[in-house]
Amino acid sequence: MGFLSKLLSLFGGGSKQVKILVVGLDNSGKSTIIHKLKPNAEKKTSVPTVGFNMEAFEKGSLRFNVFDMSGANKYRSLWEKYYKDAEAVVFVVDTSDKFRMCVVKDELERMLSHAELEKVPILFFANKKDLMNAMSPVECAKYLELETIKDHAWQIVHSNGLTGEGLSTGIDWLAQSLSKKK
Repeated sequence: MGFLSKLLSLFGGGSKQVKILVVGLDNSGKSTIIHKLKPNAEKKTSVPTVGFNMEAFEKGSLRFNVFDMSGANKYRSLWEKYYKDAEAVVFVVDTSDKFRMCVVKDELERMLSHAELEKVPILFFANKKDLMNAMSPVECAKYLELETIKDHAWQIVHSNGLTGEGLSTGIDWLAQSLSKKK
């Protein structure tokens, strides 16, 4: 943190902190995406998240405090314990895993049924666009019936967590949505 940033934070300026919940099934690319969003991140191999990890990065005047939730079946029940404090949700979908799209849809419906998440913006990363059998964002949105989501601002962005393609577009939308909300 530079001198000017420290000075601004002392006087109430600088970055506004927002809590973001990152969810999705295991192996969808959540940790890879978060790592790619961190500036000057060293190259490392992502390992499966057990429980959750907390990370942080800045975008414009926002400091994102990100809760990277495990997507393994036995940990998905933990997601709801973090809904109350979430100001936005990033839902990562592995678009190459058509076999588990029904599970993704079930988890999305379960998540949307919680009152604690009422009106929070949801960013969907249609991840792994580089794989040959990947669905397009339109196909993904249609399968998940995203058009039925009426009480949340939402956006779906095609992404590649390994290269970072699409991530900036998605985070820009999320930052703009959170700025409007405040």
